[in-house]
Amino acid sequence: MLNINTLSFLGNKLIDLPSLYELIARFLFNLLSLVILVRYIYYRTSKRKTYLFTYMLIGITIFSLSYLLENVQLQLGMALGLFAVFGILRYRTDNMPIKEMTYLFVVIALSIVNALTTGISLAELVFTNAVVLIAVALSEYYWMYRHESSKPIVYDNLEYIKPQNKKLFIEDLERRTGLKINRVEVGQIDFDRQNVKLVIYYFYDKKKIDFYDEKAFDENSFLSKT
Repeated sequence: MLNINTLSFLGNKLIDLPSLYELIARFLFNLLSLVILVRYIYYRTSKRKTYLFTYMLIGITIFSLSYLLENVQLQLGMALGLFAVFGILRYRTDNMPIKEMTYLFVVIALSIVNALTTGISLAELVFTNAVVLIAVALSEYYWMYRHESSKPIVYDNLEYIKPQNKKLFIEDLERRTGLKINRVEVGQIDFDRQNVKLVIYYFYDKKKIDFYDEKAFDENSFLSKT
C-alpha cells in the first residue's frame, strides 16, 4: 500500500499529514481569535475598516511566517535581519494613534503565541487567548467606557477664535459637529483662506456616537457654513 507520507520530490517530503492537520487546526484557532479581537471588539467601537483589513492580514501573515520558520535553522545574520525588518516597519502615511498601535501589538503577539507555542496543552493555549481577549473587551467596553477622543478639523470663522468670543466659539463648534466639546487646540491660521486648523476634544460616549466612522471627520474636512 502506498504511503503518501513517504513520498518526496527533490529531497522534500510531498506531504506530512500530521503536520498539515496541526497547521490547519492552529491556523483556524488563530483566525478565530483574530476575528473576535478585530471584528467584534475593535471594529464595534472604532468603525475603521482600513485597520480592520490591516490587522487581519498582519495577523495571518505573522502566524504563517512564525509557524513555517519554527523548525528552520536560521543563521544569525538572517535572524537579525528579520528582526530588523520588523523593527523598522512603520506606516509612511499618518501616524497611527496609540490605541491602534496597541491593537497591532496584540494582533502580532497572539499570532506569534498561536504559531510557536509547543509542548503545552490545548487548554493552556485557549486560556491564554481567552485572557487576552477578555482583558481587551473589558478595557474597551467597561473600564474605558467614556474617554476623551479628538478630531482634527478646519474651521472657517476666524472671528470666533478670539479669546473674548470663546463661548460663541464653543457653541458654534458644538452646533456644527453635534458633539459635546471638552476643549479645543488652535493650530495654524491661514489668513489668506480665512480658516484655521483645530483639534477638538470630546468625551467619547459609545451610546451616542457609534454612528460616526473614520470618514466623518478627517484632516481635510471643512465645517459647513451656515
